Amino acid sequence: QVQLMESGGGLVQAGGSLRLSCATSGRTRSLESMGWYRQAPGKERELVANIISDGSTDYSDAVKGRFTISRDNAKNTIYLQMNLLKPEDTAVYFCNRRDIPCVDCRLIEYWGQGTQVTVSS
Repeated sequence: QVQLMESGGGLVQAGGSLRLSCATSGRTRSLESMGWYRQAPGKERELVANIISDGSTDYSDAVKGRFTISRDNAKNTIYLQMNLLKPEDTAVYFCNRRDIPCVDCRLIEYWGQGTQVTVSS
């Protein structure tokens, strides 16, 4: 059974840093990508960063140059290093995993429970 276990959120002042972690359990053979999304109050959930099975990464324009996504395959864990945090980064951050079990299979998506990141001005 796939599970996503997030950690690392908290309260930080503007300009500070935080690191989020997301460990996944279950089979990883069909894992296609993992990433981070965030949702601020009254707003839709949006992509923050994504890392594909081949190691390529993708970032939203809002965080490019400040956030770095990485992974440790041995630990089945991804990280989001967040630097130069701004008040507008305040949101609940969700870990996301996407699997494609077979060539003709539909994509299966999993979500973590979310971790709060609050950046004070």
